[in-house]
Amino acid sequence: MKRTALMLTAAIFLTSAMPALAEPPQSKEQRDECLLASKNCMTQVDDIYKRMQKLNKEIKKGTKVYSPEELKKLQQKLTETQELLRSIELHGGN
Repeated sequence: MKRTALMLTAAIFLTSAMPALAEPPQSKEQRDECLLASKNCMTQVDDIYKRMQKLNKEIKKGTKVYSPEELKKLQQKLTETQELLRSIELHGGN
Protein backbone atom coordinates (compact mmCIF):
# COMPACT_ATOMS: atom_id res chain seq x y z
CA MET A 1 0.00 0.00 0.00
CA LYS A 2 2.78 2.43 0.91
CA ARG A 3 4.62 1.56 -2.29
CA THR A 4 1.54 2.28 -4.41
CA ALA A 5 0.97 5.60 -2.67
CA LEU A 6 4.62 6.53 -3.13
CA MET A 7 4.54 5.63 -6.83
CA LEU A 8 1.32 7.57 -7.34
CA THR A 9 2.78 10.63 -5.62
CA ALA A 10 5.96 10.38 -7.71
CA ALA A 11 3.90 10.10 -10.90
CA ILE A 12 1.91 13.22 -10.01
CA PHE A 13 5.07 15.21 -9.33
CA LEU A 14 6.71 14.05 -12.55
CA THR A 15 3.71 14.90 -14.72
CA SER A 16 3.38 18.34 -13.14
CA ALA A 17 7.09 19.03 -13.79
CA MET A 18 6.96 18.03 -17.47
CA PRO A 19 5.69 21.38 -18.86
CA ALA A 20 8.56 23.20 -17.14
CA LEU A 21 11.05 20.75 -18.59
CA ALA A 22 9.54 21.02 -22.06
CA GLU A 23 10.16 24.77 -22.32
CA PRO A 24 13.28 25.65 -24.31
CA PRO A 25 16.03 27.40 -22.37
CA GLN A 26 16.25 31.16 -22.69
CA SER A 27 19.11 32.43 -24.83
CA LYS A 28 20.40 35.89 -25.60
CA GLU A 29 19.17 35.54 -29.18
CA GLN A 30 15.57 35.29 -28.02
CA ARG A 31 13.23 38.19 -27.59
CA ASP A 32 13.40 40.50 -24.62
CA GLU A 33 9.97 40.06 -23.02
CA CYS A 34 10.63 42.85 -20.55
CA LEU A 35 11.00 45.43 -23.31
CA LEU A 36 8.28 43.96 -25.47
CA ALA A 37 5.53 43.21 -23.00
CA SER A 38 6.81 44.25 -19.57
CA LYS A 39 7.16 40.59 -18.55
CA ASN A 40 10.03 39.08 -16.58
CA CYS A 41 11.28 42.51 -15.45
CA MET A 42 11.40 41.92 -11.73
CA THR A 43 15.12 42.67 -11.34
CA GLN A 44 15.64 45.13 -14.21
CA VAL A 45 15.90 48.83 -13.58
CA ASP A 46 17.30 50.80 -16.51
CA ASP A 47 18.01 54.45 -16.96
CA ILE A 48 16.58 56.10 -20.06
CA TYR A 49 19.82 55.78 -22.06
CA LYS A 50 20.18 52.08 -21.30
CA ARG A 51 16.55 51.51 -22.26
CA MET A 52 17.11 53.20 -25.62
CA GLN A 53 20.22 51.07 -26.23
CA LYS A 54 18.30 47.88 -25.40
CA LEU A 55 15.41 48.84 -27.67
CA ASN A 56 17.80 49.59 -30.55
CA LYS A 57 19.58 46.27 -30.02
CA GLU A 58 16.30 44.34 -30.06
CA ILE A 59 15.02 46.18 -33.14
CA LYS A 60 18.22 45.27 -34.99
CA LYS A 61 17.46 41.56 -34.45
CA GLY A 62 14.65 42.08 -36.94
CA THR A 63 12.25 39.43 -38.14
CA LYS A 64 14.58 36.58 -37.14
CA VAL A 65 13.35 37.05 -33.58
CA TYR A 66 10.32 39.37 -33.71
CA SER A 67 7.16 39.52 -35.79
CA PRO A 68 6.53 42.72 -37.81
CA GLU A 69 3.89 43.77 -35.25
CA GLU A 70 6.33 43.28 -32.38
CA LEU A 71 9.02 45.27 -34.21
CA LYS A 72 6.51 48.06 -34.71
CA LYS A 73 5.72 47.99 -30.98
CA LEU A 74 9.43 48.12 -30.08
CA GLN A 75 9.96 51.03 -32.49
CA GLN A 76 7.01 52.85 -30.92
CA LYS A 77 8.49 52.33 -27.44
CA LEU A 78 11.83 53.65 -28.67
CA THR A 79 10.15 56.74 -30.11
CA GLU A 80 8.24 57.32 -26.86
CA THR A 81 11.44 56.95 -24.84
CA GLN A 82 13.27 59.41 -27.10
CA GLU A 83 10.42 61.91 -26.75
CA LEU A 84 10.51 61.49 -22.98
CA LEU A 85 14.24 62.21 -22.96
CA ARG A 86 13.75 65.32 -25.11
CA SER A 87 10.99 66.51 -22.79
CA ILE A 88 13.18 65.99 -19.73
CA GLU A 89 16.10 67.80 -21.36
CA LEU A 90 13.92 70.75 -22.46
CA HIS A 91 12.13 71.20 -19.17
CA GLY A 92 14.99 70.29 -16.88
CA GLY A 93 13.04 67.41 -15.32
CA ASN A 94 10.28 69.73 -14.02
